[in-house]
Amino acid sequence: MSTGTVRAEAADGSAGLGREQRGWYVYDWACSVYSTSVLTVFLGPYLTSVAEHAADAGGYVHPLGIPVRAGSFFAYAVSLSVILAVVVMPLAGSAADRTGRKKPLLAAAAYTGAAATTGMFFLDGDRYLLGGVLLVVANAAQSVGMMLYNSYLPQIAPPEQRDAVSSRGWAFGYAAGSLVLVADLVLYSAHGSFGLSETAAVRVCLASAGLWWGAFTLVPLRRLRDRPARVGPAAPGLRQLAATVRDMRRHPLTLAFLLAYLVYNDGIQTVITQASVYGSEELGLGQSTLIGAVLLVQVLAVAGALAMGRLARTYGAQRTILGSLVAWTLTLAAGWFLPAGAPAWFFVLAAGIGLVLGGSQALSRSLFSHLVPPGKEAEYFSAYEMSDRGMSWLGPLLFGVTYQLTGSYRSAIVSLVAFFVLGFVLLARVPVRRAIREAGNPVPEKI
Repeated sequence: MSTGTVRAEAADGSAGLGREQRGWYVYDWACSVYSTSVLTVFLGPYLTSVAEHAADAGGYVHPLGIPVRAGSFFAYAVSLSVILAVVVMPLAGSAADRTGRKKPLLAAAAYTGAAATTGMFFLDGDRYLLGGVLLVVANAAQSVGMMLYNSYLPQIAPPEQRDAVSSRGWAFGYAAGSLVLVADLVLYSAHGSFGLSETAAVRVCLASAGLWWGAFTLVPLRRLRDRPARVGPAAPGLRQLAATVRDMRRHPLTLAFLLAYLVYNDGIQTVITQASVYGSEELGLGQSTLIGAVLLVQVLAVAGALAMGRLARTYGAQRTILGSLVAWTLTLAAGWFLPAGAPAWFFVLAAGIGLVLGGSQALSRSLFSHLVPPGKEAEYFSAYEMSDRGMSWLGPLLFGVTYQLTGSYRSAIVSLVAFFVLGFVLLARVPVRRAIREAGNPVPEKI
């Protein structure tokens, strides 16, 4: 084979990967609107108000006969959704690796979540149970879809590009969230001009996120391609989860990273899902203020993700993540002192969150991609997604229980500091270079 032919084939391969990378970014553009508009901004306060409307004189609702304080219902529903995802993700991940057919599974997860989100248009009156069911389905489906999406990263980007590619993916997601939040803010603020009530405007914002998710998912489904399957049948049911765990025990340093990530990301996910509830219920801020604050987070997260990607090239991903955890701890602790009815200070807190949010998530994903044994991307990313969303029920549960016991959202929000402190200690103890070598992967110059 001539040198020219080799170069041409290499160029074709590089062009093919570039096309896949661009398609891969678009899935973050598609599904991140759910995380931003639905989970972070509208659904928490709105579902809480629906539950409060259905509550008895003592402030409790009774799903399946279980007394639950209305203010805790949303947090408990989030916890239930991620417990469901724990059961589904290992099965989907193993099937993806062993059949090589990730795209049909990604399509099923994406359109299940998009349909459930679109169905939130019918959440009205005292239908808190409908809202809880749709939240459980949509959130679990997003977790499965993100697991499959993340598992493409080691296949579409060589080791030296993964920090940058992962950061760009997060940046695309936050850019989409910003764009849609601007439209949501216009619709919500001027709902009367559009002939809508305030609650109808919220329901339109919820449903439109599902339509956006479904429409833009078509792009990655056209551009991403499936790889050859691994040999061997998939184990049924929970046996697959046990098989995945047994295999991961052969890579204890990968497990050590996942434990650290589970802890600090539990805090991140809880802040994302509960910040609007804290702002509305404890600080007495209006919906327009909350939308503006989350929009600020989205805009700064784009810059933060790209900037922390550049910092990782100089200082390594592990050190950059550790620095972000210090920033998370200081920012969250400051949340205790925010005065009620003072939007300016809430915006300052939002700015601090935005600057570290995207980078800490993007670099954690790219760092883990180096710790995955070749050929087991989806299976191992199912465990990662459990740490990312599937095991992130402890934070919402702690938040909900703390509020139920104290009646104070300030106590609930400050309790989350423990996740960042412990996560820092656990991550600092992981010898990342040795972990990459033991997984059978080349070690980048900066990691």
